[in-house]
Amino acid sequence: MKIRKLGNSGLEVSEIGFGCMGLNFGYGPALDRKEAIKVIRKSYELGITFFDTAEIYGPYTNEELVGEAIAPFRNEVVIATKFGFNIQNGKMAGLNSKPHHIKEAVEGSLKRLNIETIDLLYQHRVDPEVPIEDVAGAVKDLISEGKVKYFGLSEAGANNIRKANAIQPVSALQSEYSLWWREPETKTFPTLEELQIGFVPFSPLGRGYLTGKIDENTQFDDSDFRKNVPRFSPENRAYNKIVLELLEKIAKRKDATLAQIALAWILAQKPWISPIPGTTKMHRLSENAGAIAVELSETDIKEIDKAISEMTIFGHRYTQSSERQVDNS
Repeated sequence: MKIRKLGNSGLEVSEIGFGCMGLNFGYGPALDRKEAIKVIRKSYELGITFFDTAEIYGPYTNEELVGEAIAPFRNEVVIATKFGFNIQNGKMAGLNSKPHHIKEAVEGSLKRLNIETIDLLYQHRVDPEVPIEDVAGAVKDLISEGKVKYFGLSEAGANNIRKANAIQPVSALQSEYSLWWREPETKTFPTLEELQIGFVPFSPLGRGYLTGKIDENTQFDDSDFRKNVPRFSPENRAYNKIVLELLEKIAKRKDATLAQIALAWILAQKPWISPIPGTTKMHRLSENAGAIAVELSETDIKEIDKAISEMTIFGHRYTQSSERQVDNS
């Protein structure tokens, strides 16, 4: 596992990270805590040193899990977490990036993670009620206090990235990006390249769809958010199989899995990208880490890009309420 630099900030991470959310939040019933800890520690053994969590995952319990799991090797890894929501009665209750709330959230995250400094702190979603300059200023204060090392944004638009970066350098943008969601290439990549900001794609495997293990007959638990996402309706899962057929073709040629091709494609896009796939299964963890050994030639990339550009992917990637929280500035 090689190391990649996220922009010019000095932040270095493993070329593939690990998204911890799905271990106990968002994707159905929580994995047994002991098993979840084993998954995180196994990922470290595979060379993964970049772990992503957030206070809203659980809420709170995901950070606690990550904190316990990484304790034996805390100084060898990069921990990223996020603020930006009100949490009431154990549920998300709207956006909140007011400076005093950010500082309270960070104190809570530090305690739950059982660490002294958060390596990478993201604003989870842009709060239209709070100027992004105020958000960046609050994080700047936290950095000067030694409670945070690097500042990041999630699902932010180019305009707000620029505004925030002018107050406190932004080290990374986290947004969805995969073979079936390529909007960042035109909306934010030019800005990231210009400002030398790293990119951390979440859901690089299309929330599991690009592994080829989900079809129109797959049943989602009530606690799995995909159950209500338009792109994961049975009809759209059937329509979108065309992207799996492409991956199968390339995977067979490369003696790799669909997931490995999807991750290798992302790694080949820019040297300042580090995707954070998640899983609850040990064998999938090893499979994902194995993507670093898959080499896609320029011809392979062009073939994939041409095929994808000619496809229509059906279904919105978010519910309407979640879509409203995405910053398109």
